[in-house]
Amino acid sequence: MTAIDDLAGELARLPGIGRKTALRLTYHLLKQPAQRSRALAEALVALTERIHPCRTCFNLTEAQPCAICADPRRDGSMVCCVEEAADIGAIERTGEYRGTYHVLGGRLSPLDGVGPADLTIDALLARVRAGGVAEVILATNPSMEGDATALYLQTRLEGTDVTVTRIARGLPVGGDLEYADGSTIAQALAARREMR
Repeated sequence: MTAIDDLAGELARLPGIGRKTALRLTYHLLKQPAQRSRALAEALVALTERIHPCRTCFNLTEAQPCAICADPRRDGSMVCCVEEAADIGAIERTGEYRGTYHVLGGRLSPLDGVGPADLTIDALLARVRAGGVAEVILATNPSMEGDATALYLQTRLEGTDVTVTRIARGLPVGGDLEYADGSTIAQALAARREMR
């Protein structure tokens, strides 16, 4: 196996990158000055050495705790529970949420061998039991696994003093009813609000 095959094989392991794209990226890197490829390699090494899960929320960060957990302006009584650290960015871009987060590190998926012990569920329960949390917002993805994870978390949080909520689902802004599936329309109807 050559160095080209080695790099293409590693790139092909990335999500959304197939073998052809991996080879195209490999040949692109070979056309670049060696300094550019070294910079990429150094950035990858720095990423693995400097980025770690936050001890509080499991967001990926260089600092302990992460910037969100360390921010005194954040409302620590609200914890938004997401599947992956990347989901935090989507919520933060809205500029609407001022609480804290908890990253599960995935979702329950028995077919893939992912059970409750593989996620940070026990750490979430410990945060709730420690006090100060009034609401846990379940922001798992609207998939069968995401829904199962939210349901499991809801049952595990029963008996605590926290309010458990789930983010609403429905039609996206600019979407047409004509193109929406029945499940999406049903979710939009169920999450409707009074107009004021």
